[in-house]
Amino acid sequence: MLDEVKRQLGNPADLTAQLLNNGYTQMEFCFFASMSDINQVKDAVVVPFSYRFDPREFKRMLEGSPAFVKADDSQEWVAMLLRGCTLIEYEGVVYAMQAIRKMQTQPENTEVEASLQGPQSAFTEDLDMNTNLVRLRYNLPTLTVEKMEKGDSSKTRFMILYDRDKVDRKPLEELHQRLDKVQIKLLQAAGQLAMYLGNSRYTMFPVTMQTERPDRVAQFLERGKIAILLDGSRFAITLPVRFFDFMHAMDDDYEPYWMGRVIILFRYIGMLLSMTLPALYIAVTSYNPEFFRVQLAFSIDGSRAAVPYPAFIEVFIMLFMIEALIEASIRLPRFVGSTAATVGGLILGQAAQQAGLVSSIMIIVTSVVAISNFVIPSSSFSYSIRALKYVFVVMSIFYGMVGVIVTMFLVIVYLCHLRSFGQPYLSIYQPGENR
Repeated sequence: MLDEVKRQLGNPADLTAQLLNNGYTQMEFCFFASMSDINQVKDAVVVPFSYRFDPREFKRMLEGSPAFVKADDSQEWVAMLLRGCTLIEYEGVVYAMQAIRKMQTQPENTEVEASLQGPQSAFTEDLDMNTNLVRLRYNLPTLTVEKMEKGDSSKTRFMILYDRDKVDRKPLEELHQRLDKVQIKLLQAAGQLAMYLGNSRYTMFPVTMQTERPDRVAQFLERGKIAILLDGSRFAITLPVRFFDFMHAMDDDYEPYWMGRVIILFRYIGMLLSMTLPALYIAVTSYNPEFFRVQLAFSIDGSRAAVPYPAFIEVFIMLFMIEALIEASIRLPRFVGSTAATVGGLILGQAAQQAGLVSSIMIIVTSVVAISNFVIPSSSFSYSIRALKYVFVVMSIFYGMVGVIVTMFLVIVYLCHLRSFGQPYLSIYQPGENR
């Protein structure tokens, strides 16, 4: 066995391959120390064979213990080793021991979806622990788990979870069809798989939701939806989703009912402001000043008196600044990112206004847009809103207020046409869905 494994792997330096002789018989075993739990290998294999050897008991352990399975096919030996198993050859029979090393032993705290009132635990990069977190919150015998594998090089494991009594079979069938079409060499993150499943290259809005919170996954399962847990990723993919799911935060369920509804209303207002406010500024200042009272129109015109170029160039300058600051705050180290974004925004905004490059009203508009974009709970959905506001800006440059209204109408039509695994994107209520 050892010769065959070394031949297929090329005798790597991190492979532990030994021939043990206890004075009665010999045994070959091999494993990757970086991927296997050495303590399990020692307690379950080395100690019973070397120090407490009983031929009948040892044979019974190999054949009767669920931790050991026969590996008769030599073509599967390498794949088992690369998954963290330990191979043992005893009396001409090869066994594989499930001694996979666990990198994490406890859940992490939420980072992306902050929790104020609800549970603080989040998914980890360990698939088994993530499954345990879901079962702790959705502890029903009807919970079905399907194991699959994708990635020609990575061989990434993932699980599909759903309640077989509540799930809608059409999205489930469509999910399996799309998974069959996925051809990828390295699958490393949930977002990567979501892109292939949701055809993100051709849709303006996400049709799957990524979440790090087990309580959200449990809630979606109870509503008849499907979740995908990926090994090596701390985010779960949920589907099908609707427009309103992206504007809902889990803390809304842990607050008083009307308080939660008011907060959700504020989010929708913030989303509309983030999407349309720069375009409205261009439309009103360049084409339709009659929308304002005379005093306000004179005030805006007075603030733009020193600006040497049209309003749309002013908007593009400030939007570029705010997008650059957002990206800088994300890419910089966490302990300096927020400070750099705050200081940079204050300095750039004040300097640009004093130099006459932008008006004071534009500083207010930019600040409102930046703040409003962060009230959206889902980061992937907020990216769509950030991109969509440029469509409104371009239309307002050429058509003014009419362009803004027509673009809003086209966006609503597009949302009505959009489907998430066969389910209408703008549907308020789905038959058979439990809320």
